[in-house]
Amino acid sequence: MSASDMVATRQQTSPQALIKARRPKSNWLGKLLTHLANIYYLSIKELRGIRADPILLALVAYSFTIAIYAVATGASTEAKNLSVGIVDEDRSDLSRRIADGLTPPTFQPAVQIAATEIDASMNAQRLIFVIEFPPKFEEDILAGRQPTVQIDIDATAVSQAYNGMIYIQNVITGYVIDFITGREGLMGVPVKTVVRTMFNPNSTTSWFSSVMQVLSNITMLTVTLVGAALIREREQGTVEHLLVMPVVPTEIMLSKMIANSLVVLVAAILSLWLVVEWWLQVPVVGSKLLFILGSCFFAFAIGALSIFLATVAATMGQYGLLSLPTILIMMLLSGATTPMESMPVWLQYVIKTLSPMPHFVEFAQDVLFRGAGFSIVWPQILAMSAIGSAYFGFALYRFRRVIFSS
Repeated sequence: MSASDMVATRQQTSPQALIKARRPKSNWLGKLLTHLANIYYLSIKELRGIRADPILLALVAYSFTIAIYAVATGASTEAKNLSVGIVDEDRSDLSRRIADGLTPPTFQPAVQIAATEIDASMNAQRLIFVIEFPPKFEEDILAGRQPTVQIDIDATAVSQAYNGMIYIQNVITGYVIDFITGREGLMGVPVKTVVRTMFNPNSTTSWFSSVMQVLSNITMLTVTLVGAALIREREQGTVEHLLVMPVVPTEIMLSKMIANSLVVLVAAILSLWLVVEWWLQVPVVGSKLLFILGSCFFAFAIGALSIFLATVAATMGQYGLLSLPTILIMMLLSGATTPMESMPVWLQYVIKTLSPMPHFVEFAQDVLFRGAGFSIVWPQILAMSAIGSAYFGFALYRFRRVIFSS
């Protein structure tokens, strides 16, 4: 063996060469396990912090129990127990039938008043509706003329006023038709309309409002808890402890999102089962497992948005002022309170691009009310994932720039 070959052999068998030869070509699996372990232990730290905060736990418990029950039973838009006054200048059999047809629970027993008492009764809020039957009302109907019945409405409560007006019109129309067909010996109206109400046969407000309140509370508490967790670390100075640990920004962000979202989602599922289904007797026909899956994607998107807002705000007060209008806009323009179709088309595109909540509301309604499967709701899950990924990227950039470079 020549001298050059001996030198080459000695270099190849050096300790550095042996270590390089024994090192695996790819250690991505080890890195992945390390990242997952870091996220797990950081999440445990977050959960212990939540457990040590009784006020926070009380807020979560209240939001998913008493608050949902109060909204579902108290904030009703149904027309119930409406006060009605009757100004009967005809005093005929037909006008008395119509007055007797305004029955509970929609209406209180009708009160006979004079025409001079209308303004005083409505100004004093004793009456919401006043029906005025003109003289010769029944006689004009029998003669084929079209008499005018005036309905005075206190529209302070717009939704109840509108619904009550529709009920009164239906009552008047129904009794007039029955009166005419009975007098003229007709078999009935030429066309019979059959109304079939799907998913909510009695149009009960609590069926809709209770589920929508669960969705709103998921949004509100996720934004509050995730963002507050990061702001609290910065205000208390404990974020410096994280900076010296062998963790990366992605692990810190995901741990805060996972821990706080887990608390909110567990409370939401228990609320859906105990408060909505058992207490309020609202039927949930869809798969709860599918709802949990979609809720996880939504929590990821909202959590990423919360981290982004927390990197913009420096204090808890600033975060509250920044997150409050964000939550309100997302809720009001999500379709949970008003239909998306009633908004301008350009606004629908904007809010569906920037906010994951319209997709979550559509997903929840399809699953919980209509019993839809994954084959129907996958576009909403994909949209929430895309929006959440975009917000996560922005939040990660801000987190590295604001937290790790400080």
